[in-house]
Amino acid sequence: MKLEDLGYNDKLEKLRYQHNLNDLEIGRVISEYKERYIVKTEKGEYEAEITGNLRFSSKSREDFPAVGDWVALTIHDPDFSIIHSILPRFSVISRKAVGKFGETQIIATNIDYALLVQAADRDFNVNRLERYLTICNSSKVCPIIVLSKIDLIDEYQTFEILENIKSRIKNVPIIALSNESQAGYDKIKTVIEKGKTYCMLGSSGVGKSSLLNNLSGKSLMRTDTISQSTNKGRHVTSHRELIILENGGILVDNPGMREVGIADATNGLEITFDLIITHSQNCKFKDCTHTNEKGCSVIEAVEKGEIDTASYENYMKMEREIAHFESSVVERRKKDKDFGKMIKNYKKDIKKNKH
Repeated sequence: MKLEDLGYNDKLEKLRYQHNLNDLEIGRVISEYKERYIVKTEKGEYEAEITGNLRFSSKSREDFPAVGDWVALTIHDPDFSIIHSILPRFSVISRKAVGKFGETQIIATNIDYALLVQAADRDFNVNRLERYLTICNSSKVCPIIVLSKIDLIDEYQTFEILENIKSRIKNVPIIALSNESQAGYDKIKTVIEKGKTYCMLGSSGVGKSSLLNNLSGKSLMRTDTISQSTNKGRHVTSHRELIILENGGILVDNPGMREVGIADATNGLEITFDLIITHSQNCKFKDCTHTNEKGCSVIEAVEKGEIDTASYENYMKMEREIAHFESSVVERRKKDKDFGKMIKNYKKDIKKNKH
């Protein structure tokens, strides 16, 4: 296998030389298990961990390797290798870390396209699609909407869902398919290019693992049925993994996401809701919150039907979420700084007492 088969290119080679990593092996992180990594190189797959120096210099969990990263490493044997450095990322898909105050969780890095997968029969939700879209737009990743399980509804219902998406989301490709009959697979195969990296985003049970198995031509991921009692998908994929497909495309499979918390995604929000942003430029007040101000162009457009009401409400909800996350980050940094000062003073006091 060549590094090019994993998506390596001239830009990455240039970065390798710029960071003086010529003497180390280069590989791509294909899976992660609690700070242990599987790295694929030209020589094979190796289990690796990061150096103490990399751990010490990391300001947060985001500075650790993630699936999709290109890393420089020394190989000792198949069960033990050391990652010394991470090459600069050209894209990072992340979300607000679940249950962690003011922290971000990286989903995958160096992604070219994101497949936003929703099931037509039960999971379909345009609000959630707009969330995924915002994450993609802030991550500099091209989104492709995939409507799966169309075999479970009739043609008219499929048409209605597609029109619903198009009325809210413009200029994003939409592919409707069935993992059972493989209808629509001719379309999805045309968007998967050799050497490009794709990431699947979606809830549990929407058919991501079946899609991966069909695209790879192998049974790589275990699939499961929907729970009849809850009508929710079971978490079959338990970790992120990067897989090379039959046609040379590279796909990252993710565990299903019940929560899609928006982190620092202001730019992404502006791209996803560009119609709202355009109208906001005509508001009477520069600091208009678009809630109840007189002369608010956005509220006026909603009342006239120029902006979809549900889309407006979703935008406002995400904007509040981002503001809350940003204040959480500031608060966490202050706590970390205060803790650092306390440790520094404690060490000073110990020194004084010794003398």
